[in-house]
Amino acid sequence: MLDRFKVPPADQIRVSEAALRRAVTAIFEQMHLTPEDAALGADVLVTTDLRGVESHGVSNMLRSYVQSYQRDAINPRPQWRIVRESPSTATIDGDGGLGIILGPKAMHIAIDKARTAGVGIVTMFNGRHLGAAGYHAMLAAQADMVGMCMTATQPSVVPTFGAEARFGTNPIAIAAPAKTQPPFLFDAATSSIAANKVQLAARVGSNLLPGWVTDKEGNPIMTETPPAAVRSDYLLLPLGATRELGSHKGYGLALMVETLATLLSGTLPFGLDRSTGYKHFFAAYNIAAFTDVDVFKANMDETLTWFRETRPVPGQERVLYPGLLEYEESEERRAHGIPLHAEVIQWFGHITQELGLPNLVTLEQSADTRG
Repeated sequence: MLDRFKVPPADQIRVSEAALRRAVTAIFEQMHLTPEDAALGADVLVTTDLRGVESHGVSNMLRSYVQSYQRDAINPRPQWRIVRESPSTATIDGDGGLGIILGPKAMHIAIDKARTAGVGIVTMFNGRHLGAAGYHAMLAAQADMVGMCMTATQPSVVPTFGAEARFGTNPIAIAAPAKTQPPFLFDAATSSIAANKVQLAARVGSNLLPGWVTDKEGNPIMTETPPAAVRSDYLLLPLGATRELGSHKGYGLALMVETLATLLSGTLPFGLDRSTGYKHFFAAYNIAAFTDVDVFKANMDETLTWFRETRPVPGQERVLYPGLLEYEESEERRAHGIPLHAEVIQWFGHITQELGLPNLVTLEQSADTRG
């Protein structure tokens, strides 16, 4: 987790996991979700904030989801269905449902198929925003499988040498369990920066780094820039920023996501056909079908430890592996609360008043009393 995206200490208000779950669940229920789906959506968002990934947690996404529900852009009670299926695969029509709700259900289908077939793969079209892809991939890791999740969304990223957006940030997440080490979890956009992190940088007052966004003509901005100085019609750059720095690799990975999530579900990219919504991909690889689970976990421990013990360069304390820092952050936040920006707390006050719900601060006080 980059320090530039952390809430400055002066702007932090710590909230307990329990209070935040109750508040988010209640808001989702007011959006006409079933209690079960509301609790599931809250789990995805709060778990993401616990891991320090504010760009895809409660802080950044809940208000966007509420606005979308209020203007009927998301179906609160989708009649999702499997439209094609084999023993190891399925394709789902999400009926306009929110991805953070449908994603876990799709991954559980993939897990169930992997238990019998060794591998389970599910694609989904006609969905909405997936949230943190890593949450869904981790569901498979918790079932002693290797999980993979990808999502293709609306165009916001230019291809190499392009001046028009052609694909979304198209993140890729892979998760695998270990025995004693925190699990391996890689979750990253195929663009130089996730779109939500641009918003987050603006909120906390951090500059945009070179190679993150374009100017209005699509040219890479290769200087550090305040978010307020970037025009609203900026576009995101693929991972690598320029051809010389390897943007063709980020571009290729993004197209790989489109191939597996979009084309494999029988649809066209969002930029060519908005009617089929966002597309998602879920895969579960049953470790027991390939090797002994205990052997895999022991080998994963040894591998991850080997990386952790890499000699760091001068000025750096240690070498990390994907998922370690987020695991440590979740331990700290469970113990001391989730730091929300004061502006986010203010939004909670407005939305709970509008919906006739208890204020988050009130829920926090009651959680303290019960605790």
